[in-house]
Amino acid sequence: MPPTSDDLSRRNQLVHDPDGGLPRLREIMARLRDPATGCPWDLEQDFASIAPFTIEEAYEVADAIERKAWDELRGELGDLLFQSVFHAQMASEAGHFDLDDVIRSISDKMLARHPHVFGTESRDKSAEQQTADWEALKARERGPARVLDGVALGLPALMRAVKLQRRAARVGFDWPSTDEVVAKIAEEAAELVEARDQLTTTEVAEEFGDLLFVMANLARHLEVDPEAALRAANAKFTRRFQRIEDWLAETGRRPDQSDLAEMDALWNRAKAEEKAQVEK
Repeated sequence: MPPTSDDLSRRNQLVHDPDGGLPRLREIMARLRDPATGCPWDLEQDFASIAPFTIEEAYEVADAIERKAWDELRGELGDLLFQSVFHAQMASEAGHFDLDDVIRSISDKMLARHPHVFGTESRDKSAEQQTADWEALKARERGPARVLDGVALGLPALMRAVKLQRRAARVGFDWPSTDEVVAKIAEEAAELVEARDQLTTTEVAEEFGDLLFVMANLARHLEVDPEAALRAANAKFTRRFQRIEDWLAETGRRPDQSDLAEMDALWNRAKAEEKAQVEK
């Protein structure tokens, strides 16, 4: 049954109501996907094509938090929320579920996993005990399954490596200390050098992956988030290299007009500059 003029008027009012909240966002999404009047780009999308944008938006949220850019965070959280609404809209069109089902599902899950808040269990627990209880509840929800089942394939590789290792550690498959992990890193590094000199590109890539996997394990043992650590290293590299560019620009040159020795000296100058700023 086509919408009446009153229905269209009401929907238009909602779309343009700045205080419309979640119903307004749902209506905007539905309008974007309307086969007759929607946006051609939005209509062409499916779950697979939107998934990379969802991952990207999650990283942009993390980036804003890391930079303490709170005004930006508001917008980035909105972008991430929109991704959930987009997926729910497509699921509704396909007859799978709708946004209400999504909200009901996460609400039910939070109640079930927090019996110390919403149930009768005592809140007199440490954060570590609550984490252990959370994992036990998740395991019961999964039911009988293999140890590594349910670790999402779509996670960033370093993050997935840590989750796989954490799962294995729960059943005792883990080194007792960082000493064994560091020794394994040395072993894998030696194998990578040997592969570089003697083996195929495919075998080199395999050995490199093994080394990264053990590095992720060391991060887990040290209670370091490898994704966050690498993001910080990326930011540091960017910051220092841009100082090199600044200093070269003062002499009217670009990096491609310099050489490694000069840029390495400028890199060390940038390091010293940062250290002096920290010590002030």
